[in-house]
Amino acid sequence: MESLKGKNVLVVGATGGVGEPLVQLLVGSGAKVFIAGRNREKLNNLASNCAIPHDGIFEMDITEEASVNTAIGKLHNQIPEVDILINAAGVGIIKTMDTLTAAEFEHTLKTNLFGAFYLVKAILPAMKLVKKGLIINIPGVLGKVPMAGAAAYSASKYGLTGMMQSIREELKRTDIRITNLFLGGVDSPFWDNIDLRVQRDKMILADEAAKAIWFLCQQPASGVVSEMVLQPFNHQAI
Repeated sequence: MESLKGKNVLVVGATGGVGEPLVQLLVGSGAKVFIAGRNREKLNNLASNCAIPHDGIFEMDITEEASVNTAIGKLHNQIPEVDILINAAGVGIIKTMDTLTAAEFEHTLKTNLFGAFYLVKAILPAMKLVKKGLIINIPGVLGKVPMAGAAAYSASKYGLTGMMQSIREELKRTDIRITNLFLGGVDSPFWDNIDLRVQRDKMILADEAAKAIWFLCQQPASGVVSEMVLQPFNHQAI
């Protein structure tokens, strides 16, 4: 497995439920970690808890291309390229078609799909110059197997999966890795605003989900983990 020591790692959506344990694991492994998200106060608290310097914090609204480009531009002023990009940003919405609004559908696509597009488009050119790097996205299992009430979410995550598979084909002559992590239910604040009866006590713990991402950051130099599926026992659908 490759060492994380000295690697430049950018975690977008770092203040989510999996973010803090993931950042702690990365910092503990010797990586130089940069964090990005919309909420400056939450970013500052995370940086303080994980011993990340002030210049490792970047405000970013992933739904706005200009915001993404500005943040990545500031990051590239510090380092030539990102070794590992982890896109943990996303929104979830579970609504049937008769209650789902066009605005909710559009916001879900803007965050989960367009946001990933803006991010990869901003990060990839520097990776291509050195012909190496790792991009990890988290489509979730609803990016593989849909369920009732998840039209908006599944559309965004299926789109993300297809987009990254296509980009992978463009990068075959490089050592840039593309990895999709299909996570099942994780017990995190993600579920706080979703009107759906779920058994959170039977979900994957946030710390364990973070360990899965941390593991994927250490892929062997001779190969690539194209995808990983991690689900609770009672959610197995693939």
